[in-house]
Amino acid sequence: MALRRDPTARQLRLAAELRRMRDTAGFSAREAAILLGVSSAQISHIESGLAGVSEERLRRLAANYSCTDEPFIDALAAMATDRTRGWWEEYRGSVPTAFLDLAEVEHHATYRWDVDSLYVPGLLQTEDYARAVFGDRIPALPAADLDRRVRHRMQRKVILERPSPVTFEAVVHEAALRIRVSDRAAYRTQLAHLLDVSEADHVTVRVIPFNLDGVTGAGNVMMYVGGAVPRLDTVVRDAPNGAVFVDAEAQLSSFRAHFRKAEASSLDPERSRDFIHSLTKDL
Repeated sequence: MALRRDPTARQLRLAAELRRMRDTAGFSAREAAILLGVSSAQISHIESGLAGVSEERLRRLAANYSCTDEPFIDALAAMATDRTRGWWEEYRGSVPTAFLDLAEVEHHATYRWDVDSLYVPGLLQTEDYARAVFGDRIPALPAADLDRRVRHRMQRKVILERPSPVTFEAVVHEAALRIRVSDRAAYRTQLAHLLDVSEADHVTVRVIPFNLDGVTGAGNVMMYVGGAVPRLDTVVRDAPNGAVFVDAEAQLSSFRAHFRKAEASSLDPERSRDFIHSLTKDL
């Protein structure tokens, strides 16, 4: 079987979890290869994401590694057998790979938590706002590249608009709401869009105003993506040029705590909507 040239973040996550499972069990790659009747090189390819693994082999490895977390094993099996080719594939080769990985991870998300202090969260941005964010590059992106990145960001919103949408919670600092990345008209439209989308049952927007005391957690900008089980959660640190994926269990625990701190430091949803509405009156 030909090796993958460019494994996706989801494929790499499966590979990393299999490697962690083996390390925890105290098996060497050679011993794992003997269990499956394959070469050590094949185990290396599986654990680096360059080759896939069948559900039968995955479950055999889990059993020999004495992993008894059935929901976790089932989730890994679903990852191993997933053949989804989503809308993001049309952008392959035309936007950075990290953009495609982010869309794929979001597609499989069970929930999303965001904390933002400089920009409105990407999933809540209007087209003009996103264009201004991506346009803030030196040197500037070619027009066609800029258009593709904006279009890709707009299509990511499908996870909030599909029949079974992802539950989304965002904590946004007042700074992100006051910085006008574009002109006054685009800014007004962006605030109005925030108010509209925050009315949805599955979307919660909380604001951290400048004048609150004891604010903590606002500086930990993040996108926290819930997995099929907590062990498969992912933190994505977003940037105009791509994304960095974090999945170590200790780091995930830390980011969960940071989100709860930011949430505790924010206004409740109703007062947050009132706050955003008050900003529109200043325009």
